Amino acid sequence: MPRPISLLFGVHAHQPVGNFPEVLADAHLRCYKPFLHVLYRYPEFFFAMHISGWLLDYLIGRYPEDMALLREMVARGQVELFGAGDTEPVLAAIPNRDRIGQIQTFSDKLETKLGQRPQGAWLTERVWEATVIPALADCGVRYVIVDDYHFLCSGKTSEELDGYFTTEEDGRELDLFPISEALRYRIPFSPAAEVVAYLESLALNRTTGVEAAAIYFDDIEKFGIWPETYHWVYEKGWLDSFIQSVLASPIVRSRHYGDYHGAGKTLGVVYLPTTSYIEMNGWTLPAQPANIYANLVQQAKAAGWYEDNKAFLRGGIWKNFFSRYPESNWMHKRMLSLSARLASLPERQRSVAMRDKLYESQANDAYWHGLFGGLYLPHLRRAVFRALVELEAMLDSCAPRPACFVEDTDLDGAEEMYLQNGVIQAVLKLDNGSSICELDSYALKHNFGDTLRRRSEHYYYKIHQNGHGLHGYNGTGIASAHERVGFKHKIDVMDLEPDDHARGLFVDRLNGGLVSYEQEPLVDGAYCRADMFSPHVRKSIKLTDNRLCVAYRFDDEADGVFNTEINLAMPSCDGWGGRYIYRGEVPCGFGQLLELSEMTGITLDDDELAGTIELSVSCPVALSSQPYYSVSQSEEGFEKIMQAVALKLEWPVMAGEVVISMTFSSRHGALPA
Repeated sequence: MPRPISLLFGVHAHQPVGNFPEVLADAHLRCYKPFLHVLYRYPEFFFAMHISGWLLDYLIGRYPEDMALLREMVARGQVELFGAGDTEPVLAAIPNRDRIGQIQTFSDKLETKLGQRPQGAWLTERVWEATVIPALADCGVRYVIVDDYHFLCSGKTSEELDGYFTTEEDGRELDLFPISEALRYRIPFSPAAEVVAYLESLALNRTTGVEAAAIYFDDIEKFGIWPETYHWVYEKGWLDSFIQSVLASPIVRSRHYGDYHGAGKTLGVVYLPTTSYIEMNGWTLPAQPANIYANLVQQAKAAGWYEDNKAFLRGGIWKNFFSRYPESNWMHKRMLSLSARLASLPERQRSVAMRDKLYESQANDAYWHGLFGGLYLPHLRRAVFRALVELEAMLDSCAPRPACFVEDTDLDGAEEMYLQNGVIQAVLKLDNGSSICELDSYALKHNFGDTLRRRSEHYYYKIHQNGHGLHGYNGTGIASAHERVGFKHKIDVMDLEPDDHARGLFVDRLNGGLVSYEQEPLVDGAYCRADMFSPHVRKSIKLTDNRLCVAYRFDDEADGVFNTEINLAMPSCDGWGGRYIYRGEVPCGFGQLLELSEMTGITLDDDELAGTIELSVSCPVALSSQPYYSVSQSEEGFEKIMQAVALKLEWPVMAGEVVISMTFSSRHGALPA
């Protein structure tokens, strides 16, 4: 009889900060609740669990009975809790001081609310950089879990990866467990008996007497939320069958990571490269390089050498998302700037509320995009900007900023001009277009400039080449989300057309051509005003209380037609809660086309915002407004997502000045200065 093999079984539960309540309720109903209730019936089956801090708070508040069940499972020694950053940040993407704060905050929360302080930690999206070691070690974390792929990239072989290794950085040590990709793709998609037979084969094939570990740690959402999994895992009894088969096996025994770690010894020192799981490394690449990478992978698979050599055919790293998507980079650099401002305050002025808003803005989901990731989802970006806007207002109350200043926030070589008066803030991109890239209302806690530019994506080729339904899966069990090609919406060629410019506010065209401006020198930084000029147009932007005014003056030689494009990120998007109000009536919602001639004023009313924007023009103009969509992918298929209301105001060039005003109001009237 071979020595037993230790099954280290762990699940990771997470929902993004700002996710829809109905999504959270559904996740609890189809996944979190049934999973816990099944596991509760098997106290001798040991497992590990990580629940991100924001989700844990939500579940305790809304479903206390189920969380009491989890606490009981912790108390009886069935569950090992894993730590992480409280709001599920990518630790490598935030400052070290915030890494320590995030980890400590979550460890304290677990100890207080569930009765156990973690020794192990989950790494968000398994993004590994050696720079995170000191913060983890300084917070009392003894081991973390990453993919076996990380180890293969360092030169290890699959046969070596049946225990834990040790690494170090800056005098701190940390142990690393390699998650088995083979188990990730089998659980819970292959029949339970096949999974347990595979686990037993690992023990039977051992050539040494050291007890090996079969290491699994993956998203709990695969147990009920992914397509077909609720029926497969619970209604058809996969999870019960799997646990029963493990408990009945004479070879496989479930153990805690901590018990295995405490009883065993390291397999040696290892230094891992900067990487994430293998799918993520492809998602980080821009469309054309991603196509090249995908073709190379396909050629390698066809030639039969991919599996043995995949570690040496790599994509990019997680931080590539900042260089690939300017919108992600902007959020990230704004977050870093506010983190530095908070850290520079005297300790007596820092508050828990400030810290919490900073940590909310560091939640990973809105910063990236692949099969998963939430950059394309406006409500997740909105949650990040809401936290940033609230934090900035609190910081300004302690250490006021100038009304006007210039800096290159996002490190792209083009400076930004900030105009702010404590009520609203407009950030101009000084890249010749002089459009507004961020427009904040501090009272409404919203950035109206939060719009994602449409760009080519690697997965567009699947839309062009494939029809509806499953593609490329012929195995037993059910298909993983990675093996599906489905369509939630009808997608046309025009929906995939890349934008030729950033989707800002007040993007100007004269006779069809983009207007290129130069910036007037700043005379006095105390004024919330910016002046730009081109050969035929002078543009002025100023703030007055809760009103943004953009004025255009044309010289005598200007002739033809002028238009400006205003992309407004309205929270209700194409939902039922967003509407236009024109001359006292509602012509349509934000999700419909609206065309008006001789317009001088219109109101955009939004229930989600609990506020309005009153748009007024000093002379009659033609208005054309339509929803702006981008095409995204998720585990449920390809979908069109409304990013903004795209307004175009057009008028014939005329002598004198044309002024466009936007006034921000709450449901109860104008916002206070």
